[in-house]
Amino acid sequence: DLPSPARAGEGRGRGSPRRARGTIAGVMATDDPAGEDLRPAPDHPESIVLVGMMGSGKSTVGRHLARACGFAFVDCDKELERRSGVTISTIFELEGEAGFRQREAKLLAELAVRPRTVLATGGGAVLLPENRRALREHGLVIYLDASADELARRVARDGSRPLLQVADPRQRIRDLLLVRVPLYREAAHLTFRSGASNPTRLVERILRHPAVAAVVTRAAA
Repeated sequence: DLPSPARAGEGRGRGSPRRARGTIAGVMATDDPAGEDLRPAPDHPESIVLVGMMGSGKSTVGRHLARACGFAFVDCDKELERRSGVTISTIFELEGEAGFRQREAKLLAELAVRPRTVLATGGGAVLLPENRRALREHGLVIYLDASADELARRVARDGSRPLLQVADPRQRIRDLLLVRVPLYREAAHLTFRSGASNPTRLVERILRHPAVAAVVTRAAA
């Protein structure tokens, strides 16, 4: 059995995107460098949450973004591994995906309310409705959107990804996108294309969005 998780110790305007690069499950990915507004931000969010597929750049972008904002950075998967004392792969092996998702949900409920934090979530964090609701209600949620080909280039050979230990990782990524893209967009307030962008430039684009600037300004007051 695994040890039980411990408590913490320690844009543009709204509307259709201007042009689409492709379609996944009927959802267009925007080329607009200013990002796409999906819904109004919550009142006075105190944190920024990144959602998206494995390989979309959440951890790398999150670290850069946290540094630029003067916020703490938390990688949900790494934090879960730290508290459990084992890797994500081991949790999947011993408890299955259902057991992992249960642990993840408990952790997200705690992390979602932390102020002055940039939170990088796991790729499947949006699968449970309670996770989507908690993230959306407490933080400014940004979906980092990348194509199946770009994701496959980044992670298809990564042996630490339990869901990609299959004969055809590229097809598995496409299948996951069909399910998850609508959920990412349901959870998020904003979406930005991560693609092959330089992380620093992507962070600069994110910081220029008025909703993100408002979070940073409020935290500094």
